[in-house]
Amino acid sequence: MSAYDTIIKGGRYFDGTGASSSIQNIAIKQGKIALVSSSPIDETGCEHIIDARDKWVMPGFIDTHTHYDAELIVSPSLSESVRHGVTTVLVGSCSLSMICSEYEDASDIFTRVETVPREKVLPILKKHKTWNTPKQWVEYIKTHPMGPNVVSMLGHSDMRVGVMGLSRSTDIRVVPTEAEMIKMESLLQESLEIGFLGLSTMCLKWDKLDGNREWSKSLPSTYSKWKEVSRLNKLVRKYDRVHQGAPNAAAILQINQYMRECMGIFQKRLKTTLISRMDLKGSVYLSKITNLAARVTNFFNGDFRWQVLPTPFTVYADGIDVVFFEEFGAGELALDLKDKIERNKLLQDETYRRDFRKFYGEKLSPRVWQRDFGDAIILACPDESIVGKNFAEVAKHRNIHVVDLFLDLVVQYGTDLRWYTTVANHRKHVLKKMVKDKKSLITFSDAGAHIRNMAFYNLPLRMLKLVSESIDEGDAMMTMEKAVWRMTGDQAEWFSIDAGRIQQGDRADVVIINPEGFKQNLEQVSWAEMENFDLQRLVNRNPGLVEQVFINGKVAFENDEIVPELGKEMGYGTYIPAH
Repeated sequence: MSAYDTIIKGGRYFDGTGASSSIQNIAIKQGKIALVSSSPIDETGCEHIIDARDKWVMPGFIDTHTHYDAELIVSPSLSESVRHGVTTVLVGSCSLSMICSEYEDASDIFTRVETVPREKVLPILKKHKTWNTPKQWVEYIKTHPMGPNVVSMLGHSDMRVGVMGLSRSTDIRVVPTEAEMIKMESLLQESLEIGFLGLSTMCLKWDKLDGNREWSKSLPSTYSKWKEVSRLNKLVRKYDRVHQGAPNAAAILQINQYMRECMGIFQKRLKTTLISRMDLKGSVYLSKITNLAARVTNFFNGDFRWQVLPTPFTVYADGIDVVFFEEFGAGELALDLKDKIERNKLLQDETYRRDFRKFYGEKLSPRVWQRDFGDAIILACPDESIVGKNFAEVAKHRNIHVVDLFLDLVVQYGTDLRWYTTVANHRKHVLKKMVKDKKSLITFSDAGAHIRNMAFYNLPLRMLKLVSESIDEGDAMMTMEKAVWRMTGDQAEWFSIDAGRIQQGDRADVVIINPEGFKQNLEQVSWAEMENFDLQRLVNRNPGLVEQVFINGKVAFENDEIVPELGKEMGYGTYIPAH
């Protein structure tokens, strides 16, 4: 019998099903798990033997909410996720696939929303985008040297623009013609037949277009009537796939539409996942409402899961450029202005400031941001005397209203004023309840997007640490086996993809973890080069925690370094269709 390619000896083995872990030896051959045995494995001829004593061996993590759509074209290693044990990523979230639309349209619906510079993304799409259908995109991915495996949703905004054009798809007066609806259905059906996971939509009005043609309009998906979405969902339901959506935060009752679609009353139920359940500082009741919505939907034969981020939701901002200012009129007005001189003139206007102070003072309306500058810490500023302080402290010292202080600093320093605030998931006991809830889908890293203001690339590791700490404290929120399953097999089962397990015969997507590494701060952020974008982005670095990552049986990460071949050679990740 020929030698094994790799043997992993004596690690605590989690198979991704939630079954009890145990000390096992694992043999990998030709990209598969060839053998799992509690007895020693014959090492003859095997040149790669790993001693995994006191380590945890588990399936590669699945990240089911990323925005790597542009990055995978020129930097297919997707190394920021792989280094944290992610071996399968989902693209096409939030209605924003880059498949059906023309290259400039694809750029303009993506770059402002996901805060990746248009001047970087547009040339990439112009040079490389040769596809306009789901089938053509899959053919491209299959010949591309992917790092992790890739699965995809079809984005409603992308599809709508591809069929209707950018202007018509963002005109509230325009309803797609019957021919256009048939074309959208045809594209969606093509995607489902070749294994796309479903349809992603967007109703949140904050997400705005980039470019010079329809600047600052909301995403095309937000202009669709629910009748259009429901008609498309008939196909998603037929193929037993998933509808990923985001309700309008300013119209909380809109969730009723998603609930009705999901329920299996007089029709086949529709798998539905929405963005996102959080314990918001600004709307503490919202977590209870979202929980009730999921309970009611699933009681009536629905299959509904909120996306839950298993860590505090901390957002970083440069000046006034932060998305949650879109939720009130004064903030939206400033963000709609591209020109710095025009924006500064607006920010200095007393009438505008009066409006901003009014919105800032409204504490009862539904909101994401808690509207508390006293809960926002200044990280960097040319005036070093205020670094490390919150805005309220500085305003009190200067004897001015905190809104006036903030706007003065933005006018004076622009994006050189950098600050952060935690808007949600700040109460650990509430976070644990949300994570434990079986209606939660543990995801929402947004990896690849918001490159200066979010960093959740290590989301699966934060989840495991949260559970590990609860076990160490004697108040286990779940077993470690179940925690691993929630980041692997659970995601794979719900989305119907062949991933998330490492039993004999499965693809060898494997992560080896040193649990001693959980003692470090996993919320710490740092800066690193965004490969082939000539940009620095906010990332996570957790040395010594993830020791090895295998994708399709090949080493992708070890010794705290991505292997040079990842993203350059074939044989690692591939396109995985839903089944």
